[in-house]
Amino acid sequence: MQRVVIVTGANSGIGLALCERLLTEDSQLRLCLACRNTQRAEAARSALLTSHTNAHVDLLHLDVGSVQSVFTAAQEVKARYSRIDFLYLNAGIMPNPQVDVKAFFKGLFSRNVINMFATAEGLLTQQDRLNSDGLQEVFATNLFGHFLLIRELEPLLCQAGHTSRIVWTSSSNARRSAFSIEDMQHRNGTEPYSSSKYASDTLSLALNRHKNNQGLFSAVICPGLVMTNLTYGILPSFFWTLIMPIMWLHWLFLQKSESLDPRAKYHSLTSGLGTNYTQPRKMDIDDEMSEVLYSKLLDLERVVRGEANEGNAANKLINST
Repeated sequence: MQRVVIVTGANSGIGLALCERLLTEDSQLRLCLACRNTQRAEAARSALLTSHTNAHVDLLHLDVGSVQSVFTAAQEVKARYSRIDFLYLNAGIMPNPQVDVKAFFKGLFSRNVINMFATAEGLLTQQDRLNSDGLQEVFATNLFGHFLLIRELEPLLCQAGHTSRIVWTSSSNARRSAFSIEDMQHRNGTEPYSSSKYASDTLSLALNRHKNNQGLFSAVICPGLVMTNLTYGILPSFFWTLIMPIMWLHWLFLQKSESLDPRAKYHSLTSGLGTNYTQPRKMDIDDEMSEVLYSKLLDLERVVRGEANEGNAANKLINST
């Protein structure tokens, strides 16, 4: 049976590389590139079809940072497909990342240098802002939009006798110290990217607790340090070439969902001899926090659905007069 795979943020970087490797593993799958930029999505589709001429590659306009875009895209997905086998939640933003130069050079010549580059702890800050929905932009794009998408697509993800998998692209920068359950949108902090990635790690645990019995499994991956549009402008390009490993993310595509550890983050690594491998590492998350986060996201979902319904009703009234 032809498998259906949806990848958000698939037009470049990690998302596009992942799509290429998925098609290499299974040229018969039906792949959907869910992207915000239509022109770049078209270019990505053309590139994939150049190397996989018989592949079935669909396009979906999706801006996970927009509530209405998520609702509209989800309706289109439900009209196209009868089920979803894999949903790769890869889209994300890190707006205006700034390096603390003093912290960089201090860490460069310390015993903490490896951890600094692996996690960017104390090294990066970002400037966040409110989006058109009144949500913090990084939170909305990296976490909440994907949560809404999952909720909208549950009829295709949770089907009797069928197993589906959600895969989150996380980060080694996802640190508990950057996240506060009382401020899940990170309105009062300076590390919204780290906060949002830690929140997605935590949400994955809750999803497994609530949805495994419905055939839906969630896993978290970490691509390591890779050159993408998120990282390119942080440090000079020559520096990245010295520390960039080879991404090995499609490994989860080959595993049985039931065999994966819901508390592990699967890191893409490369040995000193150039061998690619995946290593599970326990995440610093707990059941209580994951349940509270899940509950808070459901509450926020009810709010934005109510606002969306009110907006639709108002538009219908305007159009009828």
